Parts: sequence; structure tokens; C-alpha cells
Amino acid sequence: MAELRVNPTRMEMKRIQTRYQTARKGHKLLKDKRDELMKQFLDVVREDKLLRERVEAALTNVYRSFTVAGAVSSPKMLEEALICPKKEGQLAVEYKNMMSVTVPVFQMRVQASGGSDSYNYGLAFTSGELDASLRELSDVMEDLLRMAELEKTAQLLAEEIERTRRRVNALEYILMPQYLETIKSIKMKLDENERGNTTRLMKVKDMMIKAQLQQKHTEDEE
Repeated sequence: MAELRVNPTRMEMKRIQTRYQTARKGHKLLKDKRDELMKQFLDVVREDKLLRERVEAALTNVYRSFTVAGAVSSPKMLEEALICPKKEGQLAVEYKNMMSVTVPVFQMRVQASGGSDSYNYGLAFTSGELDASLRELSDVMEDLLRMAELEKTAQLLAEEIERTRRRVNALEYILMPQYLETIKSIKMKLDENERGNTTRLMKVKDMMIKAQLQQKHTEDEE
């Protein structure tokens, strides 16, 4: 692992040690966030799986009912019955925060013209199968919206999990080892400098002692 290019001083080592401690705390916080995001993601996926199974079964019944309605009624009659809807739907989108991820909340508001809750057509010339199929389709709309909300939430959570995972890996395998290697290198250079200073001091001391001995020897001879 390549170390950082810094001056090998005690002040620089202290600064790198502080940054390393900050990176350790950030690494722990990010790991906790990643684990909680994974928990939330799995809860959303499990709910979405159960809801999808229910929606697929309900849509199968809707398709079956429409098939029966098409068999007992002419295509022209079905087209005329469904061409002019009497209801208007509005999709309201709100947002909530889930572990620092902004996820959508969908809500459908249906308004019938004239304040009635009737079908789009008159009941005199249509079959009961068509009534049943539209009623079943209306019943499954709420689950469809909830499923869309869950799947969008799962997508956003997955993206945030991936971003958090990359940050955790960058701290764990790149930045923190660089700091440790740099601290180790600075410490080795400081120790080497200290040993060099000690060696020089010992040599100076030996030279001074030798000079004093020579001076004393000279004085004795005189």
C-alpha cells in the first residue's frame, strides 16, 4: 500500500493520526448505516414479493373476467361502453426520508363525474362479466400503486447501499491503510533521526573527552 507523501515530522504524524481516528469513526458509522440500509431493503423486498404474488393472482382473474366479457359481448359494444370514462384519477406523490434516502409515497384519488360512483356505461346493454372485471381491476389498483412504491423504494435503497459500500471499502482498504503506512514510515524516520543524533552526540562526547585527555597530558609533560 503506497504511503502519503508528507514531511516526516512529529507534527505531521500527529495530524495523520488525527485523520486516521476520524476515518475509523466514519468507517464504523458507514458500516452501521450500510447494515441498517440492508435491513430496510430486505424488509421492502419481502413485502414487495408477497404483494407481487397477490397482484399477479388478482390480475390473472381480471384478465379471465375480461376474456369472458369479450366472449359474451361484441367488441363494438365493449369499445362504446369503455370509450368515455366517468371517473378521473389523480396520482399524488409525496416523499419521506428512509435512512437519508428520499423515497416516494403514492396515493391515488379517484373522482366520479356528478359525484356518482357508477360505472363508465349504462347497465342496460352490458354484461355482468364486464361489471365484475372492472370491479376486480378497481380493487387491485391500490395494490398496484403500493407495489410501484415498494419497487421504487427498493431501487433507491439499492443505489444508496452501493454508494455506502464503496465508501466503506475505500476507507477500509485504501485510506486507512495509507494512514497507517504513513504513520509507520514517519515513526521509522523519526527513530532513525533520533538514533543518528544520539550517535553524533556520543561521537562529540568522545572527541571532547579525547581533547581533554590530550590537554591534560600536555600540561603534565610541561
